[in-house]
Amino acid sequence: MALRLEDKKEIVAAVNTAASTAFSAVVADYQGLNVTQLTELRVQARQNNVYIRIVRNTLAKRAFEGTQFDILNDILTGPTIIGLSTSEDDMGAAARLFEDFAKTNKAFELKAAAFDGKVYEGAEVSVIANLPNQEKALTMLANVLQAPISKLGRLLTALKEKDEQEAA
Repeated sequence: MALRLEDKKEIVAAVNTAASTAFSAVVADYQGLNVTQLTELRVQARQNNVYIRIVRNTLAKRAFEGTQFDILNDILTGPTIIGLSTSEDDMGAAARLFEDFAKTNKAFELKAAAFDGKVYEGAEVSVIANLPNQEKALTMLANVLQAPISKLGRLLTALKEKDEQEAA
């Protein structure tokens, strides 16, 4: 079915709007997936604040113009599905979603991802997928800040016990 010019403009505008506010993007080859599998991916995407869209490559290239994801233009070949992480709390959500989906669906092949002006191809997408969400990052920071205080407390306790043993 041929798209009218107005439809193409709407698609480009919608993807451009999403890409302008997104934090990371992932591109994958979806050839070989059936409708049920794609529907499952869309449901998971909605749950994880990930914008996904199957777009013609020429329209995706136009939509990415003027955004940080225009570096993906050379990778946009063949059947392509685009995932954009839209949540500031979880910038690696799209990469994580696509990577997890690829593990259970062998026909789904990750092409590349873009984050902070850099392209990660193929297996490197896991670098973005392993980015911690905001809650995890804050927990890690709290653990790092707590460690020296905890060690100091153990040291003071050990010194106190040593002094008590020597006094007895």
